Amino acid sequence: MLPNFDPNNNESGLKLLEDLTTNAKQIQEQVIRKILTQNSNTEYLKSFLHNHHYSHSLDLQTFKHSVPVVNYEDIKPYIERIANGEPSHIISSQPITELLTSSGTSGGQPKMMPSTAEDLDRKTFFYNLLVPVLNKYVDGLEEGKGMYLLFIKPEMSTPSGLMARPVLTSYYKSKNFRNRPFNKYNVYTSPDETILCSDSKQSMYCQLLCGLVQRDEVLRVGAVFASAFLRAIKFLEDYWKELSDNIRKGELSQWISDPNCRASVSLILTKSNPVLADLIDGLCGEKSWEGIIKKLWPKTKYIEVIVTGSMAQYIPTLEFYSGGLPLISTMYASSECYFGINFNPLSKPSDVSYTLLPNMAFFEFLPVEKNDGELTHCNGTTNTSVQDEFKTVDLVDVKLGQYYELVVTTFTGLYRYRVGDILKVTGFHNKAPQFKFIHRRNVVLSIDTDKTNEDDLLNAITKAKLLVEPLGVLLTEYTSYADTESIPGHYVLFWEMKRRSGSNYENFEELVEVDLMEECCSSIEESLDSVYRRCRSKDKSIGPLEIRVVKHGAFDALMDFCVSQGSSVNQYKTPRCIKSEEAIKILDSRVVARYFSKKTPFWEPFRGQYSH
Repeated sequence: MLPNFDPNNNESGLKLLEDLTTNAKQIQEQVIRKILTQNSNTEYLKSFLHNHHYSHSLDLQTFKHSVPVVNYEDIKPYIERIANGEPSHIISSQPITELLTSSGTSGGQPKMMPSTAEDLDRKTFFYNLLVPVLNKYVDGLEEGKGMYLLFIKPEMSTPSGLMARPVLTSYYKSKNFRNRPFNKYNVYTSPDETILCSDSKQSMYCQLLCGLVQRDEVLRVGAVFASAFLRAIKFLEDYWKELSDNIRKGELSQWISDPNCRASVSLILTKSNPVLADLIDGLCGEKSWEGIIKKLWPKTKYIEVIVTGSMAQYIPTLEFYSGGLPLISTMYASSECYFGINFNPLSKPSDVSYTLLPNMAFFEFLPVEKNDGELTHCNGTTNTSVQDEFKTVDLVDVKLGQYYELVVTTFTGLYRYRVGDILKVTGFHNKAPQFKFIHRRNVVLSIDTDKTNEDDLLNAITKAKLLVEPLGVLLTEYTSYADTESIPGHYVLFWEMKRRSGSNYENFEELVEVDLMEECCSSIEESLDSVYRRCRSKDKSIGPLEIRVVKHGAFDALMDFCVSQGSSVNQYKTPRCIKSEEAIKILDSRVVARYFSKKTPFWEPFRGQYSH
C-alpha cells in the first residue's frame, strides 16, 4: 500500500499523487480488503464477524452491516487492556509498538490511539509527498533551509511497557525521523538534538538562535500549529537581547545545560558576529514588530503553520508579524491517522481544502445537515454507537457542498472509528474528494492543543459557582470565548450574576471578595481536562483563565443581537461560546469586574489513566 518513490524527484511524487487520486475507489477497496484480511482473527473483529470466516466473499457491505460505527468510549476498554499488558491481537494482528495520546480526552485524560512500526513508515511516506506539492508552487526551496520550530512533549511508560506519547513526539523520536535520508528540499536550521530536548525553554532558545545565525539561508519558517509559532515570536520578544549577545560573542548562554543542545549549537555558533548582532538589535529594538519575520529572515518565501480549524483565530496576529508572507497549511492529520494534503498550498487560509489520500486508511462519512446555522447528524443523534444506527457514505460517493463527520478504519486497530471532525466537500482532485475542515465535534474552546467541550465547561463552572452561592450570589448566565489577542491566549468567561434576594448588584467588588472570584477561576482550571492543565502548567501555551462579570441585562442584549442576526427568538439558547467580534463587544461593554486565576492547575502525565 506504500509505493516507493524518491522524495527528491518532484515529477515522480506528483505522478504518484495523480495515480492515487485517479484510482481512489480501487485503492479504497484494496485498503479495506487488506485490513480485514490481516485482522479478521482479532478479538475485536471476531466479536462482530463470528458468522463470517473472512475470505474475499466478505464484502464491504457485510463489514458495514456487522461492525458498528464507534466512538472512543466503545474502544477504550480494549486499548486500556493493551496498555495494561494484554497482547496486541485484541485489536491488531501487527504488534502495537506504542500508544499515541490525542488532544481529545476521555474522562479528563488524553485518548490513546494504537500505533505500529509500519505506521511510522506510512507517516514518512505522507511527509515525503508534501515536498513535491510545495515545489510545484514555490521555486528554489533546495537552495536554502527551513526554520521549523519543532518540539517534543512529555511521555510515559504504561504498565505494559508501551510508551504513551503525542503523535509528533513519537515521530520525532523515531528512527524514521532521526535517521532520515538527506533531502535537499527539506533541510532544517534546527539540529535534531535541539528538537529532541525535553526542556522546552532550552529547545526554543537554541532553535531560535540557530535560525538567527543562519538567517541568510532561511527560505521558509514555521511550526506545526499557528499557536506554537506565535509563542516563538513572544519568546523572541523576551530573549532577543540575550540571543543577540550570544551571537555577538560567539558563545552560548551558560543556562543552556543540555549537553546535546550545547554540542550541536556549538557547530553552528562557531564565531562572534557583531554585524549580525547589531542588525538584530536594530530590528528587534524598533517600536513596532509589524513585519518582523520578513525583516529578520528576508529570503523567507512563506510561513508554514496549520491555520485551519481552531487555529484560524491566529491569522490576524500572524499577518501582523509576517510582512505579507503567505500562510501555508500543508496537511490534515491526527493521532488516529494522517489523512490528507493541501494540493493548493498558496490558497488563502479561508480557502484551504485537503485531499484525502486513499491509501492512508479506509474512509467513511456520516452525513451532517446544516439547520438554522447548526450542524446536526441526519439521523438527529450524535452520541450512540448502536449497530445500523448510522448510514455512512464511501470516500468517492460524497457530494459537493455537503457536510460530513469523518469515520476511519486504520491499519493499526481502529475500525469504523468516529474521529469527531466535521468536514465540507469543496471539490474533487480526479476521483478523490477535497474537504474543508469546519470544526471538531462538540468543542467550544481551544487555544493550543486543548479542546474543551460544552459539557466539560459546564461541569467546571457548576463546581466553581458553589464557591459564591453561600454569599447569596447566583450565576444566572454564562458564555465564553478564546482570547488570542495576547500571547499566550487564554479562556475568558462572561458571568452574569444576581443576589439570591433578586436585587441587582451596584458594586460587585463589594459584594464578593477578589480572592474568592480568583478562586473560582482556579477551580474551573482544576476541573478542566489534563490536556488543558498540561498546556497551562507544563507547556505554558495557555494563560490564566479570566472571569468577566457583566451587569444585569447583558445577556438580554446578547440575545437581541443574535436575534437581529437571524436566530429564532422562540428557539434561542444562550451560546456557550461566542466568536463574533460584535457579540464580544456587547458583553465587554457591560463588564463590571475582571478576575484571573492566580494558581497554576495541577498536572501530571496521564493521572489515573489505567484501571484493571
